[in-house]
Amino acid sequence: GIGPLVELARSGTSVAKEKAAGALWNLAVSANNQVAIAAAGGIGPLVELTRSGTSVAKEMAAGALWKLAINADNHVSIVAAGGIGPLVELARSGTIVAREKAAGAIQKLAINADNEVTIAAAGGIGPLVELARSGTSVAKENAAGPLAKLAVNADNQLAIAAAGGIGPLVKLARSGTSLAKEKAAGALQNLAINADNQVAIAAAGGVDPLVELARSGTS
Repeated sequence: GIGPLVELARSGTSVAKEKAAGALWNLAVSANNQVAIAAAGGIGPLVELTRSGTSVAKEMAAGALWKLAINADNHVSIVAAGGIGPLVELARSGTIVAREKAAGAIQKLAINADNEVTIAAAGGIGPLVELARSGTSVAKENAAGPLAKLAVNADNQLAIAAAGGIGPLVKLARSGTSLAKEKAAGALQNLAINADNQVAIAAAGGVDPLVELARSGTS
């Protein structure tokens, strides 16, 4: 059951924690289990594993938090458990898999307006820009998504541009996967609320891909 898995994730051996986090990740695909894992106290141990687990445990725990963060109530619990800082650190310096999963979790958490500020304050913009530039295809999608959400905030519009985010987003809007194009276009549209960013987007060649996406992209 879920309770014993949560207990293993909290206090098992290193290998047991890895296995338990992996099992919780698989279970968290289900909406009912997203509620049940949180109710069983699973979020705290998973956050702790993203902070101090083995490399494998960090990957598994970040994957589980990504799925748990689909549930809006869990956003609050993950943040309350201190989850944003370790997820940002994983997005910066984790394994390739951990970076993908951490960015995915950050993407879900960034739906919440309060979290947009918290993610930026935790240093999240730089790692997300770097993943948008040089991550795997999945990592690029997962990074462009939260950058679009973060770019709703005026301070973040400046910070994303300052971190060199416009060039990678323009490139994704031009030649990324369909999902990456959609998310990058959303990020650029939000960034373009700022007049200086409008100039920078045009200078980076961002107008044509945005026009093309508006014409033929997903709705």
